Amino acid sequence: MSSVLTDLCRYPVVQAPMAGGASCPQLVAAVAEAGGLGFLAAGYKTADGMYNEIKQLRGLTGQPFGVNLFMPQPGLADPSAVEVYRHQLAGEAAWYETPLGDPDSSGGGDGYEAKLAILLEDPVPAVSFTFGCPTRDTLDAFAGVGTYTVVTVTTPEEAQAAQWAGADAVCVQGIEAGGHQSTHRDDPQTDGTGIGLLSLVSQVRETVQLPIIAAGGLMRGSQIAAVLAAGAEAAQLGTAFLVCPESGANLLHKQALTNPLFVRTALTRAFSGRPARGLVNRFMREHGPYAPAAYPQVHYLTAGLRAAAAKAGDAQGMALWAGQGHRMARELPAGRLIGLLAEELDAARAAVSTGSMQ
Repeated sequence: MSSVLTDLCRYPVVQAPMAGGASCPQLVAAVAEAGGLGFLAAGYKTADGMYNEIKQLRGLTGQPFGVNLFMPQPGLADPSAVEVYRHQLAGEAAWYETPLGDPDSSGGGDGYEAKLAILLEDPVPAVSFTFGCPTRDTLDAFAGVGTYTVVTVTTPEEAQAAQWAGADAVCVQGIEAGGHQSTHRDDPQTDGTGIGLLSLVSQVRETVQLPIIAAGGLMRGSQIAAVLAAGAEAAQLGTAFLVCPESGANLLHKQALTNPLFVRTALTRAFSGRPARGLVNRFMREHGPYAPAAYPQVHYLTAGLRAAAAKAGDAQGMALWAGQGHRMARELPAGRLIGLLAEELDAARAAVSTGSMQ
């Protein structure tokens, strides 16, 4: 690993920020204490909510950690398309006996500027960005307070933009990743056209001179060894940590990852208006083909439905975000999972070394 990443974590394992509650302080602390780098997810939270989680996390561990921010999204959604989708969801609202949300409830955004101010005034070891690249002024400001910055990218061109802007590293997200695809432009014409992780890591490695954190469907130490061999400095895993007891994910979500009822994942706009990979369920099948490119409007529109489905114990109406490796999930404490991944990584490296000597 690069010297800075080595300072942040003992093992080349990063716990992905998972918005919606999974990446809670307890999970991040357990990962950090075990030698990985855990990330809080500030997306969908208020600035005060983010600050309170940071404060709680600092009370649980003195080890380095990170905070992930969603970049503000331009208001390009077609209001008429959102209204059509609202009418389509009327049956869901009746079924779950809950009103649809206000698609404009985000108002002026999720408090991005206020979050920046908090993180610059009271710095954390690392900050990552999703859905775009910050300005050079923002990244320079973080450099000035000693914060390590990571920009999530899905193409070599996005990685190049991150390097030009002054990021310290890039998180390279392959098409296999669970949750939202972190494309910098939300273009419906490119839905499902993402690049596989190993190919993408190699392409980015040839394009920029930044440390690479590889993300996308990784569940085993042998897979971590593969992305490190391809040129990454570390691997980021989300779904693998989702089932840990410290994770704040809903129990139904955790159970669904290995439930034979859910056999595959797909990219959908059904729940948030932005492409995201999750387990295929009834809601995704019925509404995915008609969901507009309208983030975060669709997210707020469906928020109440998703909460009501969870309360009713109905996984068929929930957003079950998951990477392509979800069936390999292991229900282990986060610290034990970190240790096991490290053991598997060492074994994979030893096998390669032994093989090369024969």
